[in-house]
Amino acid sequence: FYFTLRRKRAAPSLTYSLPPSLGLTIAYTVFYSLLFAFVYAQLWLVLRYRHKRFSYQTAFLFLCLLWAALRALLFSFYFRDCVTANALGPFAFWLLYCFPVCLQFFTLSLMNLYCAQVYFKAKSKYRCLPSPRLPLYLVFLCVSLIFLVVNLICALMVKMTAADVKTIVLVRVTVNDSLFVLCAISLSVCLYKVAKIAPPVAALWIWRVYNLNPDFKQSAVCLCLCPDIQYLLH
Repeated sequence: FYFTLRRKRAAPSLTYSLPPSLGLTIAYTVFYSLLFAFVYAQLWLVLRYRHKRFSYQTAFLFLCLLWAALRALLFSFYFRDCVTANALGPFAFWLLYCFPVCLQFFTLSLMNLYCAQVYFKAKSKYRCLPSPRLPLYLVFLCVSLIFLVVNLICALMVKMTAADVKTIVLVRVTVNDSLFVLCAISLSVCLYKVAKIAPPVAALWIWRVYNLNPDFKQSAVCLCLCPDIQYLLH
């Protein structure tokens, strides 16, 4: 009788804890909302201090803002109506579930372009070599379009056709991971070449640009901060 009474008294204390799924939903929604507010404030500072409106800085900020907004919107569905979040239409499903991954890939592509521009500027300043800016833009634009089209087609096939879902997901994951790995390798090679040109010369050139150009400073901060937060919360 003593143990039965003790068990009955201890049982109600378990009902006060939140379910793990609800706790994670609240945590993720708060994180994405704070990230959205932070990036939104940074964009207002760009307008306030009259920095370049069309630059790597604003591109990184806009991509991160859109990514945080979509993630916050997705997790807000899980507070009251989980069925609606899991039974969205084709376009809404792609927009909330697949397009944020595309935004992450676009961010990685911009990181490649940014570091490649630093590399070729540092190299051409001391070796008088032309900067292949247009071919780089075309290559990363084509790769980004391929990534976007593959994800869009796979999302529409899952929702609108009776094809095998496992096969479609396997194709999508294979293409996504392959392009992510290739972009990461190209970024690593670019950073290695920047360090290999002439470490003191390249460091001196980057230090001069960093101190003389405020837009370069803020772009570097956004380049490091925004993708890290995205991949951490993904």
